[in-house]
Amino acid sequence: MTPPRPAHQRSALVACIALALALCTPALAARPSHAHPKPKGPVLDLYAKRALTAYTAMQQNFYVSSAGLYRGEPEYSFLWPFSQALAASVSVAHLSGEQPKLESGLRALGASLQEYASSAASTAEASGASTATTLRSYEDVTVPPVGPGGASYYDDNEWVGIELARMYELDHDATALTGAEQIMQFVMAGWQTTNAEGQLLPCPGGVPFSNAKSNTQRNTITDGPAAELGVQLYRITHEARYLQFAQTAYGWVRECLLEPSGLYADHIELNGTVDHSLWSYTQGVMIGAGALLYQVTHQGAYLSEARQTAQAAHAYFTYGRLASENPFFAAVYFRNQIYLDSITHEPPGTYPAREYAFWAWERHRLDDDLFAYGSPPTAELLGQAALTQIYALLAIPPRTYF
Repeated sequence: MTPPRPAHQRSALVACIALALALCTPALAARPSHAHPKPKGPVLDLYAKRALTAYTAMQQNFYVSSAGLYRGEPEYSFLWPFSQALAASVSVAHLSGEQPKLESGLRALGASLQEYASSAASTAEASGASTATTLRSYEDVTVPPVGPGGASYYDDNEWVGIELARMYELDHDATALTGAEQIMQFVMAGWQTTNAEGQLLPCPGGVPFSNAKSNTQRNTITDGPAAELGVQLYRITHEARYLQFAQTAYGWVRECLLEPSGLYADHIELNGTVDHSLWSYTQGVMIGAGALLYQVTHQGAYLSEARQTAQAAHAYFTYGRLASENPFFAAVYFRNQIYLDSITHEPPGTYPAREYAFWAWERHRLDDDLFAYGSPPTAELLGQAALTQIYALLAIPPRTYF
């Protein structure tokens, strides 16, 4: 009885037989296949796939197509979550092959913004403008007859303006650019140097938190995005007043809210009291504003300041601190941090965002692909839009962020 061959000998024998057959039957070996190749689509990486998964869940669970709005309280979402759903949609549209699919949806969202448009449009001379301009803003709640309306928050309007500018860059829709410029006029006209009695404020200047008469705050989170939107519009229109305002808003935050730690405080009150709370997104917007200003002015100080803030923020905002914040804060922080990294290519690069994205997928994603946070864990539009953005941002070129 012939003993069984060792595995390596059996493999060698099979290889020899295969080679002999190939040499003896060249016609068979060279015969072309009649199988029709499958059409090639875009090859999506892990983050792009997860962005699409999160986006689909967001649309299926929160979007009300008949109204063009997202579910919220009491019926439709506040402008803040809507602005982030818009940001998520614009970011997903930048994924390979997705723009044609989302184009009509983006236009629908742009039209739906009018449900938040303030009916109290006023005429005033915006900072840096030579003529009076009609100021239009979006209120935090849908306006009558859909909802009760409310105050206009400057940061929420700026988030919308940034996305409208990105939409314009996608397809050069003039309506989107007009909307972004109108928001910029509203922001510029809101610059506050005196109180209601006309007295000069401590650290005069800054964009208020809202246009409500009761508002007492001027914030990092209203001035940082104002600078970013200003640079966006300057790059599109080449109007110097947008760049000048961006530099002024950025400089005011540096002067009035920069802490010895290299991080930025939350806001200053009308009486000069500073709220020293530290949030990741307030650092993020100043990182991004500095990077953008460097790109258009080529002044190295802006890049140096953005680097310093990024280093201080990376040291302070550990994963534990980021995980304790609303995911929206993290989305803004990572967007700006990655944008800076695309210029400097310095550690930690995209690692913090990728780490956050991994743990969110593993720990906060439900069976229906919604992300739940809080106690008890609850899926909300703001959080879903934030995670959708983070995955999309990790899959698209940073030059498309602003």
